[in-house]
Amino acid sequence: MRDAILVVVHAFGSGPEADLARGALEAAGIDAMIQADSAGGMRPHLAWASGGFKVLVREEDAATARDVLEPQGKSRTDDGES
Repeated sequence: MRDAILVVVHAFGSGPEADLARGALEAAGIDAMIQADSAGGMRPHLAWASGGFKVLVREEDAATARDVLEPQGKSRTDDGES
């Protein structure tokens, strides 16, 4: 991901959730990385103060990445009503 503009496509409350999302993105052919300030993994609760465990992708892959991470059958504008 050298020399790329990175954007956050989703933030999670835990590292394992972010790892699963990164795996789903990579399975879809989208390079992804996780950004979190957790003191080298020793203090995962610190990540909450900086917005959680953020999944980042290249700017040009952001729309596709959001589609991959979106629950099936639910759009970003869906308010839960049928």
